[in-house]
Amino acid sequence: METERILLRSWLDSDAETLFKYASDPEVGPRAGWPPHKSVEESLEIIRTVFNAEGMWAVIWKESGEAIGCVGYLPASASNLKIAEDHAEVGYWIARPYWGKGICTEALQMVIDYCFKEKEFTTLWGDYFPSNPASGRVMEKCGFADTGEETICPNLEVGSDCPVRVMKLVKEVV
Repeated sequence: METERILLRSWLDSDAETLFKYASDPEVGPRAGWPPHKSVEESLEIIRTVFNAEGMWAVIWKESGEAIGCVGYLPASASNLKIAEDHAEVGYWIARPYWGKGICTEALQMVIDYCFKEKEFTTLWGDYFPSNPASGRVMEKCGFADTGEETICPNLEVGSDCPVRVMKLVKEVV
């Protein structure tokens, strides 16, 4: 999947150094519920154990060929939220030098299209910390609506005791 600026592909072991460069930034991970990476080895382990799951993609900046973030979906069985079997939860993060450029919105839109067309999910969910309103704006730009609900995601490594706002996107029936 790709746009003019970005490409979504599976994570590779060779992405570990670049992942560490961006995921060690203390401003990035905690906004998404995970601690900054402490070493290239830790980043490699995350690639192999977390990012290697179905529905997870590296966001590649075509100009440099670098992995600058991650985008994907979690099926109901792996979701932070209590959702139906034909629903999924989306998530994403982008390296700080690429914030405010619409990259997350492009990447998320590709995942939404994939989830509705290829996986045939009927509803997508997302959540964000109120202290990171930019994440909520990304979902809004892609058609998600604020449910007005907040919940706690106890399985997050960072912020497991902080409420998240819940967003929802229902597949249009044509």
